[in-house]
Amino acid sequence: MSIQGKFRRTALNCGVASIVLTLAAALPAAANAQNAASDNALNGTESAQSGTDIVVTALRRDTTVQTTPMAITALTGETLTNAGVTNIADYAKFVPSLRIQDNGPGQRRVSLRGVQASGEATVGVYYDDTPVTGSVGVSSDAAGRTADFTLFDVNRIEVLRGPQGTLYGASSMGGAIRVIFNKPTDEYEGTVEGQAMTTKGGGFGYFVNGMVNVPLVKDVLAARAVLYRRDSDGYIDNTFLNRKNVNDYTATGGRLMLRFTPTSNFTVDATAAFENTDAVSATWNPSVGDYKSAAQVNLPYTDKSQLYSLTANWDVGFANLTSITSYQHRKSAYAADDSYYIGTYRTAARCASYVNAGGACSSDQLSTYYSYIDSLSPAAIYYPGSTKDFTQELRLSSTGDNVFDWTVGAFFQNRKNDVTSSDARADDATGEIIFPVQLFYRREIFDKLKQVAVFGEGTYHVTPSISLTAGIRYFDYDKTVSGFTDIAWTLIGAPTRPLNTVDSSENGTLLKFNASWQANPDMLFYATASQGFRPGGANQVIGLAADLTPYQSDKLWNYEVGSKLNLLGRALTLNLAAFQIDWDNMQVSGRTTNGAFSFLSNAGAARIRGLEAEAFIRPVQGLQFNVAGNYLDAKLTQDQISDAVVAAGRSGDRIPYIPHFTGSVGAEYRTPVSDSVEFFARADVNYVGSSYSEFRPTNVYRVKMDDYALANLRVGFELPESDTGVYLFVNNVFDAVAINRASMSSTPNSYAATSAAPRTIGVNLRRSF
Repeated sequence: MSIQGKFRRTALNCGVASIVLTLAAALPAAANAQNAASDNALNGTESAQSGTDIVVTALRRDTTVQTTPMAITALTGETLTNAGVTNIADYAKFVPSLRIQDNGPGQRRVSLRGVQASGEATVGVYYDDTPVTGSVGVSSDAAGRTADFTLFDVNRIEVLRGPQGTLYGASSMGGAIRVIFNKPTDEYEGTVEGQAMTTKGGGFGYFVNGMVNVPLVKDVLAARAVLYRRDSDGYIDNTFLNRKNVNDYTATGGRLMLRFTPTSNFTVDATAAFENTDAVSATWNPSVGDYKSAAQVNLPYTDKSQLYSLTANWDVGFANLTSITSYQHRKSAYAADDSYYIGTYRTAARCASYVNAGGACSSDQLSTYYSYIDSLSPAAIYYPGSTKDFTQELRLSSTGDNVFDWTVGAFFQNRKNDVTSSDARADDATGEIIFPVQLFYRREIFDKLKQVAVFGEGTYHVTPSISLTAGIRYFDYDKTVSGFTDIAWTLIGAPTRPLNTVDSSENGTLLKFNASWQANPDMLFYATASQGFRPGGANQVIGLAADLTPYQSDKLWNYEVGSKLNLLGRALTLNLAAFQIDWDNMQVSGRTTNGAFSFLSNAGAARIRGLEAEAFIRPVQGLQFNVAGNYLDAKLTQDQISDAVVAAGRSGDRIPYIPHFTGSVGAEYRTPVSDSVEFFARADVNYVGSSYSEFRPTNVYRVKMDDYALANLRVGFELPESDTGVYLFVNNVFDAVAINRASMSSTPNSYAATSAAPRTIGVNLRRSF
């Protein structure tokens, strides 16, 4: 067996039983050193990295991870830096049940606990307290284009697993992710970081990051500025265009933050963030070869994202009043190769249908028709669009130690999406889309969502150790979709159409119940029943019957029990959760019963059962292990079919792209090598089980994504007195071909995949002052 084969087999075993094996290996050492480890944990020297004693605000008040009665993973900024994390795909491996379906820059689908489907997002993503939304595109699929800012100068990331409907509202039916930035302080400080790397079979890449914090008026006004730039030459070769490393990537961004503290009980935080991305699709064709593309068009992706927020916190004594005003503006454009699809029309039968209403074409007609088809290629489906999203939240939360803790609030959202669906010609020689665009089809779509909600959550402490929580949220939303076609393409049956507008609206309530028992300071047990939902809407399919145009929200109930344990004098932390999710009225992508239209509708139901575990082990000073894993059984319990829609799924089918097992094991070690120098080493192994691209096992276009394991290694030296570090790293040590998304259709060369990058080697330097 090859080295890589041995590694894969070992990683598979770790994915299934990593927690048991790691604990068995670590417990004897932990028992021998529990007193020292306990001291370190209690004074915070180890807990900051372990993710257990971190203060979080998931419940809208300060608690620690181990005293919060919910499944929550918290990653500190230090952990993110030590592991080389720069985006959501990097940190997903540390979080049980967090899955990223990565289709390249700007096209990531995020799911938690197997709750994944087309339509609005199933996971709420927040930067500080500001929700961000993806572009709905032409298929009302905002979940497939989750907004993602580069992670640098981050205080922590909180991942809340399970529905968070009462406090976080729509699109948090699977959970919520909160990225908390470092805030301005009253100290002069700064950080600079640089990295250079090279990827096997690809080119050179680098990034540079910088942060500076300046107190402007002592104890009153401070500013913090962040700038960064990332560049990669890519690693995918296009065999059709004979071009190497086509998936290049560049991102430039930053943020400016101001903190105004006019009095000791009143704080205002203002943030302006931006990120500009210029990239090319990272999709390749496995049938052509690993990291090889047969696309006839170079597929660009551009994104200009801006995020503004103003947060005011006022401690009024008995409670804390918080106001969050935010505005997101995102302009993006992405493309898909349409050349092979156009080529399917280059047949005598298509000529007969298009030219002679079914009659056979003459040789002259056929020649003219073929010339017309050839003139259209190469071509790209080009989707430029913009998203504008204004949100306002106002909430009041009790403070101090009370018999009854509570939070009440109100939320408003006004989101506007504009997107163009067009076909544009590309250059024969280079495959580049010709600009200014030469269009032979165009459809304009306008999608508007307005939403209001009021919510409340209260916790009654029956005894000092037993607490009961109940929450409710009332929501009311209205969604309006308009569209028209001004450049017809009769070849595919798309004539010009005037402006048409449809509306969809709905209101309802969400509930949450929780009971917890703090058996002692090191043991917490809880049980939760909570609801989640995401808004419905209206299809953008022109010509669809009026009664099929709207689709409703879908909802689910999550039933969960969990425990949080600090053992062996806090040398071992073990968090466990078991849950069942009942998902009803699912939003599905299906077709009308006569096969004429594809659209979003509500059909079927699913049940998801799962187990999650996290362990943090600190056997001796300077050494710690983190283990995370989950098992998910995500299946349909009803056929996705109704009187109006036929979708692919049938009862018993697995939900696509959701593996049964995922797991990760990490080890981090520090030791002094002199009075001023420390040695640092970190290793991470991430295992992802196999999954499928379609519901039906009989679907001829169903693609299996094999299981894979990725190993990352980082070693270096740190100078604590000068806050300086230099590191060598290897990502994907064993050069695994790790496909995380794949799909196929009837079009030639449609078998497409995205994956982790091949083995990447680099050097990283950072300095704080």
